[in-house]
Amino acid sequence: MPRFESLSEEMTRRIESDRQHGTSPKVFCPNTSVIRRAASPRDAGSVWRPAFLHDVDKIMHCPYFNRYTDKTQVFSLIRNDDVTRRSLHVQLVSRIARTIGSALNLNLDLIEAIALGHDIGHPPFAHSGEVFLNEISMQHTGRHFSHNIHSVRVLDGIYPFNISLQTLVGIAGHNGEIELEEYRPVPVDSFTEFDRMMERAYTEDGYANRIQPSTLEGNVVRVADIIAYLGKDRQDAARVKMTAEDAYAEHEIGSLNAEIINNLVVNIIENSYGKPYIKLDTVHFEALRASKAENYKLIYNEAAKAAHLSDTVRPMMQEMYGQLLDDLRENHTTSPIFTHHIAYVTRSHYPRVKPYADCDPNQIVVDYIASMTDDYFIDLHHYLFPNSPYKVVYKGYFDGREAPAHV
Repeated sequence: MPRFESLSEEMTRRIESDRQHGTSPKVFCPNTSVIRRAASPRDAGSVWRPAFLHDVDKIMHCPYFNRYTDKTQVFSLIRNDDVTRRSLHVQLVSRIARTIGSALNLNLDLIEAIALGHDIGHPPFAHSGEVFLNEISMQHTGRHFSHNIHSVRVLDGIYPFNISLQTLVGIAGHNGEIELEEYRPVPVDSFTEFDRMMERAYTEDGYANRIQPSTLEGNVVRVADIIAYLGKDRQDAARVKMTAEDAYAEHEIGSLNAEIINNLVVNIIENSYGKPYIKLDTVHFEALRASKAENYKLIYNEAAKAAHLSDTVRPMMQEMYGQLLDDLRENHTTSPIFTHHIAYVTRSHYPRVKPYADCDPNQIVVDYIASMTDDYFIDLHHYLFPNSPYKVVYKGYFDGREAPAHV
């Protein structure tokens, strides 16, 4: 039977009293502390549109935000509208993080900005697509590709939105693959320091995974990322008939999505209220770690195999990269990299330090491929290579022995 934990009576009374008397902990990142590359009057906070809400609006109106809708979260090449795509994932992260942030009296606008932007640079085909693009980037340039770092590039380079330093550091440091028992902010005080960090992420193996947010808000998003996918991916695995929802061990946090979300959120609030860190107790942390290991064994490793991405998408991406790079270097202006990417990006009215087309050709190709949705990638490959032996096959609603539920 599902088990849902509750805040202790002592903590509940403390939060209620603090709210009633205006004594809630002042551990949030204040809007007045916002740091931007340029001091623009357009980005100044107001009583109805505070500083970090500007970041939220810019991220949601970024052209690449729409593309979350057709980017794989875990399960590629499956036609099922009930299976999570990145568009839903970032909303779930935002909702969970804001629930925690509200209880801890944090800056909810900053939380929302980091959550909605954290995967905006993710390439198609989930983690496999990220691995393939990193391989190609390393082969051609010796520079790493990481989706968290590329999310920063989307919002700070491809589209120079003048996003705040706090939001960008939160996005760069969101890595949901590394769980911690305690999350402490690591200050980043200037764009000069941040730019050095980003360059190091491109050149030093593993550094992109070691970046940590500079605010409590960013750390809340980081742990909410794990909470959002841990149980939801189990639901999706059941929907595509990979595993049953009762296939998982009953750890302290439970095994069902609703239990996992509730019990981890409650434990974080219980252990983090009024503190300069975000923390789980040891029992819940170990349960989180064990549950995540189960997901890797039963879901993530199997999902990549089931879609045969290494045999199809990897060589398709290699072919595509080479062709687009040739088109760019030879100035084939009718190529999609010009008509669908460069022309599209340069329509942005935000001021640039240098024209986007002057970027390194390899970087432009990486930008283009990372921006693609799953379907667009497949269609573009067919357009460029109509006779290629590499094809992908979608699993439709009625391709199995019985139709998946669609309610």
